[in-house]
Amino acid sequence: QVQLVESGGGLVQAGGSLRLSCAASGRTFNNYNMGWFRQAPGKERDFLSEISVSGSSTRYADSVKGRFTISRDNAKNTVYLQMNGLQPEDTAVYLCAVSRAWSSQSRHYDYWGQGTQVTVSS
Repeated sequence: QVQLVESGGGLVQAGGSLRLSCAASGRTFNNYNMGWFRQAPGKERDFLSEISVSGSSTRYADSVKGRFTISRDNAKNTVYLQMNGLQPEDTAVYLCAVSRAWSSQSRHYDYWGQGTQVTVSS
């Protein structure tokens, strides 16, 4: 079992930056790929980025490529999402998740955090 807790969300002006963190419990963190998703009210959950078990491979959605950077520190059982150039359309609840498969599909992710709110003002 893996428990995930996101943090680092908040209110930021357009063009600003935030760094989200996702802390995992237990000793199984290093056996999972990690992903970030977001969901706005009334909309579907969208894939943002994922990183492989070792951290050697990453993948990004086109909407955030060049603005967001995913990383992980296995010694700290933590994955990060550095978000630069934030825009109002980035406003959503951001969630981290883990998967044993290398996939951008939410259905392949096994465990999810509770989410952290990111709000970007114009």
